Amino acid sequence: MRRMADWRPLERVQAVFSPTAALRRGATLMAAGKTGPAFQLYARAGRTGLAEAEYRVGRCYLDGVGVPPNRTEGIRWLERAAHHGHIEAHSQLAVIYLHGAPGEPDPKDASRSFDVSNIGDPDYATALRQARMAAEAGSGEAQAVLAFILSSGPEDIRDLDEADLWYERSAAAGCAQGMLGHALALNRKGGGEAVQCEVAVQLGKAAEAGLPAALYLLGVMSERGLGVARDEGAAAEFYRRAAEKGHRSSQARWGKALMHGIGVDANPSDGETWLRRAALAGDPEAAAALGDLYETGGNLPSNHAEAASWFRRAAEAGHKGAARSLGLLYFSGAGVPHDPEQGIQWFRISAAAGDGSACAEFGNLLLTGMGEEEDRVRLSKGFEQAAASGDPVAAYNCAVCLARGVGVARDDREAALWLRKAADRVPNAQFWYGRVLVEGRGVDRDVAEGRRWIARAAEVDMVDAQVALGEMMLTGAGGAYDPPGALALFEKAAANGHPAAMFASGVIYSGVYGILANHDVALHWFRAAAEHGHPAAQIMLERYVARKRRRPSRSG
Repeated sequence: MRRMADWRPLERVQAVFSPTAALRRGATLMAAGKTGPAFQLYARAGRTGLAEAEYRVGRCYLDGVGVPPNRTEGIRWLERAAHHGHIEAHSQLAVIYLHGAPGEPDPKDASRSFDVSNIGDPDYATALRQARMAAEAGSGEAQAVLAFILSSGPEDIRDLDEADLWYERSAAAGCAQGMLGHALALNRKGGGEAVQCEVAVQLGKAAEAGLPAALYLLGVMSERGLGVARDEGAAAEFYRRAAEKGHRSSQARWGKALMHGIGVDANPSDGETWLRRAALAGDPEAAAALGDLYETGGNLPSNHAEAASWFRRAAEAGHKGAARSLGLLYFSGAGVPHDPEQGIQWFRISAAAGDGSACAEFGNLLLTGMGEEEDRVRLSKGFEQAAASGDPVAAYNCAVCLARGVGVARDDREAALWLRKAADRVPNAQFWYGRVLVEGRGVDRDVAEGRRWIARAAEVDMVDAQVALGEMMLTGAGGAYDPPGALALFEKAAANGHPAAMFASGVIYSGVYGILANHDVALHWFRAAAEHGHPAAQIMLERYVARKRRRPSRSG
């Protein structure tokens, strides 16, 4: 120990004269935590053109170690090191330019040189050049950076085939980022079970190095049984490890696992905490899940104001389902002021993003006259284009627009033509085409043909069609007079909550159409219809109740 101590004065003397010794002495001081003196020695050696010293000076400036952070100076020193052939300097510069190097310093504002937030737009061309130089010299990290630029940079420099080759080389060199990229490249190309297994192997190696994205993807593969055995417990553990490293999508998945006990014992309190962390970090799925949680309440009373806050956060981040949910809250006035205009605005956003339920609801709202005229015009044109391509549902909706004059001039004849095209496959179209034939609206009146189309819709349990056909059977319109058949249809529709069918069933059981009277059953249906707000049923119910007061009810 004494002999080593005896050499230190000599080392200090050599450091004054030898750049290499100064670099070595600086490294000793840096390891001892004496960052200021270490930086001075690095700088002394760097000024002689020693590449490793220039690189270390650059890193000190970038990291603020032994000197105030100065991004511009850090890059300048790294460029000196790269000029002298330092591979890691090239690699570091590629990352810096990829994320945006600082702009030119303002000579009138020297303080800008020390502003670590002074970062410009990405310089892909420079990043590509620096990464390629280090990659070709064998740096696995630079090979991964080069592959990333070639796969995710601007269109004019993208080359997926070359990117895949560099990812493969980087992975072979043991670079965790290269393994992750190689796994993603293999997955993108697709293949059978063998490819999925290799994807899992590469992700496993990247996960061993602690990459959160690799842990997350292994969780997804374990959850779905892709390339590995399906194991919800293993998936939850991968999500937990990545979540604790700050990976927001993993935080959301781990939170959901805890909320619902998926692969782990349920812990709703911790689950909500992780969902909240992910949502506050910008994960829209987590924010939407919190909105659902607060809207439904779970084991606690619902909190619509809190739900609206999380739905808004998710919707503003592009979550289409959350946008629809927020729109529903505005229509109901739950947690937010009742504001149909705001509601339809969020439905518009959700529908434009492709939410199927929102598309249907937004379309229905437009058909009732809500929204802007340009929305209705766009809706009508969209239906017409889809209908012209052979979509039967779009043909039906196109007919509705024409019949109601929504976004287009009203045209009953054109509406009837589209209804006929849709009627072979869409029950709603069958019913409405039958109606226009019965009424002679836009077509020559043909009650018998109309009844046949309405009967087709009734056969597939369309409630309105069952009621309409029952009414025609009671009058003999377009076909046979058939009160028993009508009653059977009315009772089927009544069982599905149709108030008019309930009332009609009550009337028939009163003995009006030659069916054996059953006043108790009639009273049942009148009461059911009255409770659904049917005005005539309410009158009949009063009469039946008054009759029961005067004498006992009879049946048969």
